[in-house]
Amino acid sequence: MAGQVPAPGASRRAPVAFDTFYRGTAPRLLRYAYGLTTNTEQAQDLVQEAYARAWQRWRRLRRYEDPEAWLRLVVTRLATDWWRRSRIRRDAVAAQRPPAPSDPPGETVLLVVAALRTLPAAQRRALTLYYLLDRSIAQIAAETGTSDGTVKSWLSRGRTALAQHLRADFRPTPTQTSPTPAGGPDAH
Repeated sequence: MAGQVPAPGASRRAPVAFDTFYRGTAPRLLRYAYGLTTNTEQAQDLVQEAYARAWQRWRRLRRYEDPEAWLRLVVTRLATDWWRRSRIRRDAVAAQRPPAPSDPPGETVLLVVAALRTLPAAQRRALTLYYLLDRSIAQIAAETGTSDGTVKSWLSRGRTALAQHLRADFRPTPTQTSPTPAGGPDAH
């Protein structure tokens, strides 16, 4: 590089490599962004965006007397936009009526969930896909990378284990009476 004359308007010092510039300025810029946002993740996102923009303009930016000041300006503008969007989101949420509280799950739901937890993961997944998401056996087989027969086996074994577990949970105690199915005892 000896003997090279700097371009008109360029700094008299040698151009700084972007990676050197990044390593030397990133910790300070992150602290600055955190001070503006008070949110670690958002500060990291703003700094990442600022450096992405700096990288795109590095040929020109590296000749600035203080390229870090340009980065701070970018972070400041990004943080201002972020606060504006945050305020708009917060106001929109505040304007919405809160959802009606939902009832807690009933005893039957809790028993079914407890029974599902006793099943192997493959059977639980197959039952959930089949009964809760209305997926066909072929769709479940494709999603799990297995054959239709395997899915049928999981469903069959899962239903059997679930039924046994639930039967044990629903056995009446001596003080309880068995509920009579609709239509009387011979309605089966």
